[in-house]
Formats: sequence, C-alpha cells, structure tokens
Amino acid sequence: MDSIEKTFTYEHGIIKLSNGVGSITIPKGFKYLNSTQVERVLFELWGNPKSDNMTLGLLLPENQGVLDQKGYVFNFQYDEIGYVKDDDADDIDYDDLLIQMRKDVETENVDRKKEGYESISIVGWAAKPFYDEDRKILHWAKKIKFGNEPINTLNYNIRILGRKGVIVLNAIATETELPLVQKDIKKVLDIVQFNDGYKYEEFDSSIDNVAAWTIGGLVAGKILTKVGIFALVAKFGKIIILALLGFFGAFKNKIKNLFSKNKEEESIEKIEETDSNPE
Repeated sequence: MDSIEKTFTYEHGIIKLSNGVGSITIPKGFKYLNSTQVERVLFELWGNPKSDNMTLGLLLPENQGVLDQKGYVFNFQYDEIGYVKDDDADDIDYDDLLIQMRKDVETENVDRKKEGYESISIVGWAAKPFYDEDRKILHWAKKIKFGNEPINTLNYNIRILGRKGVIVLNAIATETELPLVQKDIKKVLDIVQFNDGYKYEEFDSSIDNVAAWTIGGLVAGKILTKVGIFALVAKFGKIIILALLGFFGAFKNKIKNLFSKNKEEESIEKIEETDSNPE
C-alpha cells in the first residue's frame, strides 16, 4: 500500500479544471489528485467499471491516502445539463422525494444485477437537502446499503450551480465518517470558482439551454447507475485483500512454475544418470 501511494503526485494551491469551466482552490489541510491519476485509482485500484466523465480529480485530507480504510474523499465531476432553475427549492417535500427515490433505485437494481453489480437500497437521509440560494450551492447526504454490507455507505452530495451545468462533488465514505465529513464540509463549499462565461448569474435566456432538472431533480437524479464508486470506502479492506490475493496468486503461480521447472530438470538429470550408468 505504501509503495502504491508513493506513485501518486498530489497538488496544492489553485487547480484549473481540465474541462476549462473553472478552478478549485485547495483548502488548508487538503490535497488534490488530478483526473489522469484518479482514473487509475477508480478503475485499477478500486475496481470501478469504466465510464465517461467520471472524474475531474479527487480532494482528500492531507494526511490520508487513496487506499486508507478510514476517512473520505471528494470526487469532482461536471455535468453539462444546462441552467438549473432554482425556483422550486422552497416547495419540495424531501420526505416524499425520498420515497420516490427508493422506488427508482429498486427499478435501477434490475439493470445493476444484470451487469453483475450489487443491489442498492437507500436507508434514509444522513443530512436533509439544503439549498443556499445566495451561493447557488445545494448539498445533502444519503445513507446507502450495497447488497448485504453490514456498514452503510455515506453518499454526501454537493452541487454548485453554473450557467451551463453543475459542478458535482461527492464525498465517498462510510456512515461512520459522517461527523468527519460534516465537520469539514464548510471548508469545501466555496472552493470552486466558475470562469467567466460559466457563472450562474451570466445566464442568457436567449441563447442558453435550461436544464430539464430543477433543484428537486438534482437531489433525485439517477447518479447511482452512472457511478459505482460510492461503496468503495466501505470495501477498501476487501479490495486490498483481493489485490493481495491477486499478488499472491501470481506469486504462487511463479513458485508453481519454478517447482515444475525444478521437477522437470530433476527428471532429466535422473534420465541422464540412468543413460550414463546402465546396469
């Protein structure tokens, strides 16, 4: 694990997002891993299926690595869905919305199982949705159960509204890390700055697209079928064990081949001895 961690190069300061929509100011006590390296983490180390636009990078605490079993990381994405109207924010009954989301997830589970992934169930709100109208930031948290896992996964969502879409931050953690994420959440709410031309207040109704989703739609969005990373912190232990088993499996094969080679050489030597010393 230490050797793998040393292969990554983390960054600090102001990070320009690779898609050009804005930048991130890394807060004190955190570090950033760029999208190229994160793809290796998501696909090779965490075992996710490959998907387009899966990440713009990871934000994680300074003293934490990507394979640590405890802690959390924020994954950045950008969803160019258009300008999200926020005039429904005060009218949403989030308890009713949760009931509908549970039904949607049950429907999505049919496809997940066909693709070989565990079923998902929404246990409930870990933090009810809150929309900051002044800063155009929406955040909420769900408790999710993957299959029969004994520990629920925390899915803490942040959506920062822009002119042409939303920047998505998802905290990947277990339910037990909720107090830690809640303690740090204020440190990350203001770290994203949209570039000129992408700011929410620059919306032009004559040329810009309006998103089909409103605030309620963002909360209920079917992100679970798109991104399979939410269970991974809960499964880091399993993933590491599987990785080790893979290593030892390869090591075992090498040993097996070595012994097979030695046995073969030993048989040849015996034949040669027999040939050279006939009775």
